[in-house]
Amino acid sequence: MTAIDLIDRRQFYIDGAWAPPVEQHDALVIDPSTEQACAVISLGSQSDTDAAVAAARAAFDSWSITPAAERVALLVKLLEVYERRSGEMAEAISMEMGAPIDLALKSQVSAGSWHIRNTIAALEAFDFDRPLSDGAPGDRILYEAVGVCAMITPWNWPMNQVTLKVAPALGVGCTMVLKPSEVAPLSSSLFAEMVDEAGFPPGVFNLVNGDGVGVGSQLSAHPDVDMVSFTGSNRAGVAITRNAAESVKRVALELGGKGANIVFADADDAAVERGVRHCFNNSGQSCNAPTRMLVERPVYDAAVATAERVANEMIVDVASKNGRHIGPVVSQAQFDKIQGLIESGQSEGARLVAGGVGRPDGLEVGYFVRPTVFADVSPEMTISRTEIFGPVLAITPFDTDDEAIEMANDTSFGLTNYVQTGDIDRARQVAKRLRSGMVEMNGKSRSAGSPFGGYRQSGNGREGGTWGLEEFLEVKAVSGWA
Repeated sequence: MTAIDLIDRRQFYIDGAWAPPVEQHDALVIDPSTEQACAVISLGSQSDTDAAVAAARAAFDSWSITPAAERVALLVKLLEVYERRSGEMAEAISMEMGAPIDLALKSQVSAGSWHIRNTIAALEAFDFDRPLSDGAPGDRILYEAVGVCAMITPWNWPMNQVTLKVAPALGVGCTMVLKPSEVAPLSSSLFAEMVDEAGFPPGVFNLVNGDGVGVGSQLSAHPDVDMVSFTGSNRAGVAITRNAAESVKRVALELGGKGANIVFADADDAAVERGVRHCFNNSGQSCNAPTRMLVERPVYDAAVATAERVANEMIVDVASKNGRHIGPVVSQAQFDKIQGLIESGQSEGARLVAGGVGRPDGLEVGYFVRPTVFADVSPEMTISRTEIFGPVLAITPFDTDDEAIEMANDTSFGLTNYVQTGDIDRARQVAKRLRSGMVEMNGKSRSAGSPFGGYRQSGNGREGGTWGLEEFLEVKAVSGWA
């Protein structure tokens, strides 16, 4: 695109209207398939942040006491608009972060509609006003909106994370300012258009683009922000927590992961291939990806051979093409980080069985990474301990259940672990001992309303279902009610 052709998303959505930035600070959005600029945004200043927070603060009193049924009705309208414009959303996500267009539509965009729909169901079943117990009829428990929320979201699953935060917060009566990743902001600007079209009152939802050092820090330290909900890196999560401590804000963090996929000898025939494909999905850019495959010794060699085959069969191509391929990673910085970690795997003695450094053949331009598999990875190696966030799988053998569990738990993270075995009793016992917020067994995904979140450095708090509503609610105990 020429400068004239760039998509212009420099305005912010504040108090129910699109407004230019107070100070012009343009930033380019790069299409990772081409390495060319595709859009221009503006990074907000303190004045833009203050205006958005002021709008949210002014709207809070009336929005927070709006009947729940009215808030749900607006979410239903938002869902209708979102689904009607799903094609536009898929194109935006594909362009800004490199998800192949079919994946963008079927997984990235549909994750958003899934979460809005599930939030509506959770709200319809939630009792904001309930007795303490049958034995205490004079005591009442009231659930009330926490206040003005800052929502800081990542680039890897843009609408998944935006809707997991925005929909429940809107539904329980919070007002908010959204700061999406400056790397992938186009989908969130489109989402703001959808919120406007759905008819939410001015000031309830606001959007300001910016980077973490700028708008992100301004929001997390702002005295009129009551809560920060953040998804992203551990480094940024620590910085946000420190910033928020001055005003004793509530902080909810969904951070990194280094999921272990424990494959026992009696696992089903498709377990290994399923695990490899899950690891490489979205070009490996998922915090809950099963990036460590721990395989019981009797089937280890066969598992490595299967992983090698699947990786070598994996097609890598530009995001605009239809098909079941993987696209580029999101940026030059991410590409360089992944290349460095692949090099570390080789230098530290892991056995490279597929992929490796460099781009796939025929793709000289774009942030494309070769689907890579390492075998004989020991737990102390960098690729076994670091969240790579790319299509890189590390495979390690084990001999006993205790050894597998110990290796799975030997990480600073604790987001999602996976168990593959035909013995359901063994699966249940292993699941109980894994130190993670989620465990998925034998290829079964978690159901609607299941909480998403982790232990330790994977963050705190939960998103989704009833837990996702409670994240944005204060609990008030009232005596003498009856």
